[in-house]
Amino acid sequence: MMRKLTRRSRVLAGAVGAGIVLTACGGSDSGGDGGGVELVISANAAAGGKNTEEAEWIENWVIPEFEAAQSERGVDVDVSFEPSGVDDEQFKTRLALDLQAGSGPDIMTLDGIWVGEFAQAGYIEPMPDTDWEGWDQIPDAVQQLASFDGEVYGIPWGTDGRVIFYNKELFAEAGLDEEWQPTSWADILDAAEALAELDGVTPVQLNAGTAMGEATTMQGVLPLLAGTGEEIHDGQDWAGATAGLEEVLGLYEDIYGAELGDPVLQQEAQGRDKSFERFAAGEVGMLVEGDYFWRSVVNPEGGTAPMENRDEAVGWALIPAVEPGAGVNGQDYVSTSGGSVRVANPAGDNAELAQELLTFMNSAEAITAAAEGDTRITARTDVNDQVLSGDPMLGFIADEVLPITTFRPPLAEYPQVSVLLQEATGSVSSGDSSPAEAAATYEEGVGEVAGGGD
Repeated sequence: MMRKLTRRSRVLAGAVGAGIVLTACGGSDSGGDGGGVELVISANAAAGGKNTEEAEWIENWVIPEFEAAQSERGVDVDVSFEPSGVDDEQFKTRLALDLQAGSGPDIMTLDGIWVGEFAQAGYIEPMPDTDWEGWDQIPDAVQQLASFDGEVYGIPWGTDGRVIFYNKELFAEAGLDEEWQPTSWADILDAAEALAELDGVTPVQLNAGTAMGEATTMQGVLPLLAGTGEEIHDGQDWAGATAGLEEVLGLYEDIYGAELGDPVLQQEAQGRDKSFERFAAGEVGMLVEGDYFWRSVVNPEGGTAPMENRDEAVGWALIPAVEPGAGVNGQDYVSTSGGSVRVANPAGDNAELAQELLTFMNSAEAITAAAEGDTRITARTDVNDQVLSGDPMLGFIADEVLPITTFRPPLAEYPQVSVLLQEATGSVSSGDSSPAEAAATYEEGVGEVAGGGD
């Protein structure tokens, strides 16, 4: 018997007032006409619309392949897909309401940041212990994406990682090593000072402030904080004005106070996109970003800021700890990742078969099929070894970054905490606050956020 959690989260706050209607979208019942077992898959994806690749894979590969495999075993199962193409928060709220009512799909795709909220609410339960072969292919660090409070609630299927991208041509012009790998924050600042000697070049783009939104937290604060040996939530409490946070904000001061970065860019509504364009134009030396930057921004084929010479001119390096060995778990290098998780509905009438569908969807064969025509990093090492073999950058993320990465805490308060971190970096990068002052203001705000959850 799986453990049933009873703690309620605030995931439903305001949901009923939003006028969202509950839907019995799954039911997982045997057909009322005596037919086969019915299972429903749901994701915020729709063919021809949002996340079209995921929707098409579910409809055209997962469903027919799973039904055929079950038929060979003598199991008559009818799987259907419930598409969606709404805002992520709207999708999340609808799922929560359905699950609260004891209905909902049998298999659902969640943003990893939602796992803790759904677990606290009792909407999802820890996966049963099995000897599923896939766990050996998912690094322990990546399994964090589907974990909460020491339990694994689903299976990660897609993830990413943050690195320092740099322009090799500018590095060469500044007299720096084109095959660069910093081992400390001091190395980053040294490179930035060398790049500052070049006309028309901004040495570093480190996202700051609220205009950059979650990119500030994911591409700035969280990996840097991990580089001090700390995380924003220790499993019990939110971190306050810690020594590590002050070190992080101190790096922001070092960069923006010394004009090694552009503080005005951090305040512009389209500042992040402009930073991409400037990097592509050879006007930014270093930029901390996720592999999305490589795949979808500077990609010479269809990128939003394409670089024809991307493969020759763009380098990448691991994000170092403040100094060797000072990162989380004594690491020399750190990163932060996001991603999605597939989970099964514990309230379904055919929960065991739903678990089979869940593991089937995350098998090597299934994930390989999902990656066809849409090359990206998956949670499975064996699949990454195959589908990323032609892309050294994505292969680097899979091989070097995923084993050392960290994830955002999957808690209901996180979005508010993230904004507070963004505000702290913004006040320092603009020169309005010292690191100590900004950390103290953050601590006061996070105390109110955490207290509001009691």
